[in-house]
Amino acid sequence: MTETIADDIVAGTRRVPVSRAYRFELVKLVSQWRIRLLVLACWIAPALFVAAVSQQSTLPSDTLFGRWMHATGWAGSLVVLGFAGTWALPLLASVVAGDVFACEDRLGTWRHLLVAVRSPRRIFAAKALASLTVILLLVAGLACSSAAGGVVAVGNQPLVGLDGHLLTPADAGGRVLLAWVCVLAPTLALAAIGLLGSVALGRSPMGLLLPALVALAMQLAQMLPLPVAVRLALPGYAFTAWNGLFTSPAQLGPLLIGIVVSLVWAATATVLAYLLFLRRDFTNLSYDGSGRRAITTGLLPLAGLTALTVAVVAVATPSMGSGIEQDKVQRSVATAFAHLYRIQTQQLNRPAVTEAHLRVTAACNKSGGQVAPQGAGNDWRCVITWHLPGVEAAGTAIYQLDVASDGRFVADGDGPKEVNGYFLVRTPTGDAPNPLWQFDGNVELLDTTLKG
Repeated sequence: MTETIADDIVAGTRRVPVSRAYRFELVKLVSQWRIRLLVLACWIAPALFVAAVSQQSTLPSDTLFGRWMHATGWAGSLVVLGFAGTWALPLLASVVAGDVFACEDRLGTWRHLLVAVRSPRRIFAAKALASLTVILLLVAGLACSSAAGGVVAVGNQPLVGLDGHLLTPADAGGRVLLAWVCVLAPTLALAAIGLLGSVALGRSPMGLLLPALVALAMQLAQMLPLPVAVRLALPGYAFTAWNGLFTSPAQLGPLLIGIVVSLVWAATATVLAYLLFLRRDFTNLSYDGSGRRAITTGLLPLAGLTALTVAVVAVATPSMGSGIEQDKVQRSVATAFAHLYRIQTQQLNRPAVTEAHLRVTAACNKSGGQVAPQGAGNDWRCVITWHLPGVEAAGTAIYQLDVASDGRFVADGDGPKEVNGYFLVRTPTGDAPNPLWQFDGNVELLDTTLKG
């Protein structure tokens, strides 16, 4: 009789829908003081930072697009994006997703939550969606705040791309927005790793730190002389692959591969976290994660996924070298110089020229020709030659290049002084930054990159 009554009560109990559990988990997250501080910081701090730096006489020229913060408001948002991909986004994923399950272990509230929701599956879905919502809110704050701060402080001006071509304000704004959207993919991958760590390691602080540690490991890997296929197979590559959006034509191949790899990692880590969560023991109040299960169900599948993505990318894009070769460096440097020379010509109010008239070429070597001209390093040297209409003698300029392993390079002018010897040039409207003094560029790492 008692069993029949109990069965009737269970059968008559109405299940709590995922939407209601999601709202409950979202309220729990945003009620935490550290989440509220993060939201305020992401929606206010970038605007103040960009506006303050844009008014300074010294700019972060060692940062991508940093030297253009005086010229256009869109550059500041890209500076913030570069910093966010390195530090801010991994930390946000750690704080939000890395603690969403572990907090219940610390407080000992699993039994209360199970009684209220009555389904581990809906609990997992609600917590995952709530953490995703908060992370999207934080990323949106970084993007909107930095863009608004730059446009208000400097103005909606054209932006110089990584190959020297000039982007209209509308085009620049659209690409900046697209760049922020693209970094959502690796951010979701880190958030999924945070969910996995939070489930597998319980109340251990390692679960909270796992996304940041994984991001740090991927950054270190990108600094090593690894083959291009290995770099593209790591989800962290998408944090820098957005650079390809600011060339003409856009270098979309590495970016699309990085996004796909990141989404595969996000899906895999979320499924692993879900399976671990359904198998855990909620009756043990001292449960602190299962080491063996975390390795067999969490670590080993991700290691296998890494090997699989490396193999797939290596077959799809046969680029097992560094991707940085002499002809690619020469082509990138010559293209950027030709575009920037036209900008300098307009600044100095000289007769207009086109890239076809200039016929710019570059001759680059590494370590003075003592080593093979390939691979990253700060020992690249380029001699650029161009021609002006009606002038018989060709012009030449020398640049020292520091080429990073991800293909980004900084070209530092080494003469003549009339071309790239001074930071400022005197224009009819006053002094302005010399675009040929120092400029950034991007080497196309893949031999066959999708064009867009």
